[in-house]
Amino acid sequence: MHASARWIAAAACYDAAMTTTRRRIAAASLAAAAILGCPAGEGETDTESTTATTATTATTTTTGLTGSTGASTGASSTSGDASTSGSTTGATTTTGETTTTGESTTTGDPGVPAIHYVGRHDASDPDAVRMGWSGVGAVFRFDGTGASVSLDDAAGFFTVVVDGEVQAPFVTSPGPKTYPLAAGLPAGEHTVELYRRTEGSFGATVIHGVELEGELLPPPPVDRRIEVIGDSISCGYGNEGVDPCNFSADTENHYRTYGAFAARALGAELSTVAWSGKGVIYNYGDDKNDPLPAIYDRTIATEAAPWSFSWQPDAVVINLGTNDFSTDDDPPKEVFVPAYVDFLVHLRAVYPEAFILIVAPSLWGQEATTVAGYLTEVVAQRQADGDSDVAFADINVDWIGAGCNGHPSVATHEAMGAKLAVALGQAFAW
Repeated sequence: MHASARWIAAAACYDAAMTTTRRRIAAASLAAAAILGCPAGEGETDTESTTATTATTATTTTTGLTGSTGASTGASSTSGDASTSGSTTGATTTTGETTTTGESTTTGDPGVPAIHYVGRHDASDPDAVRMGWSGVGAVFRFDGTGASVSLDDAAGFFTVVVDGEVQAPFVTSPGPKTYPLAAGLPAGEHTVELYRRTEGSFGATVIHGVELEGELLPPPPVDRRIEVIGDSISCGYGNEGVDPCNFSADTENHYRTYGAFAARALGAELSTVAWSGKGVIYNYGDDKNDPLPAIYDRTIATEAAPWSFSWQPDAVVINLGTNDFSTDDDPPKEVFVPAYVDFLVHLRAVYPEAFILIVAPSLWGQEATTVAGYLTEVVAQRQADGDSDVAFADINVDWIGAGCNGHPSVATHEAMGAKLAVALGQAFAW
């Protein structure tokens, strides 16, 4: 029978080696295969999924006897030519009977017990892993009967998955607190997943650690990685509301967005960089202050410190443009297309091996046709410049109900996710 143990929430950056069993087809073929349709409603090293490693077994104290090694930060400097400089520190933690000394490293043995962090995060403080985009979270395995998480989040909603089964969400309140994730489980091995439902504008989440009735195990391997870049639709804005309704934090659930549905269907880890109201050059209502490309490099959504880009996705999906064309003052082609191309040039610099899929934004009628033409030209320009791993697809569907403020419902997201999974399946042997 396992005793309670506390595991510190940071240490050596570790990730399972990425396998490259994918098969690519020509981007032009994928673009040609795209189904053009319009919805019916309105609207830090090779890898950076840092894990918290430990070197001790469970003890009989709830304060834990663990150490942390090689804490890594996602807030490393980066430049447009994809150069990165990771920051690592060797931490030494002495608690009770056991002492472990950190090494200056950002890689680890896949067999090391660890907490695996999902999405962009800053692990420079070994006792406080900070994150702040939609869908960020933590995954861990343990042998035991229960688990809790210690975190600080002002007013967020989180999805908890235990052994593949979604649990009731929990809501945080300001200040560091411990929240139960699973209790009374049958003795044995279990996997717990924790994902932030609310978007980055709500501020940062700080994870201090997990408490186990049991023993931490190595995390599940990660072989496939997808990044989604977008706006409110990619965040899940209002997707759990029922139209008519106004947005509130409890109606936004990133775990049930098209990107999350597609990633789970493909067995891929998802990192989302999205913010409601953002566009390529015009935000909602013609606001031009900090469109998505201007804040894209951030580690934490609301903070300027840059991400390292050492976490490398297999595929990058971009769903932008809805807000650019949200009013009558639409950006002209000669402005929109070059801005989009410039963003793709930056993405290729930071992700030299990724397949980049541009998807049609949620627009209707002639405007949808016009913007699809713009995006097709964006792809053509990038391919003419030698970037063959860029394509266009339309994953929009006839809406199955609507959420709050003219946003897609969960059912609509699920249908979009199925189309996205098919589109990515044309580019990879997944």
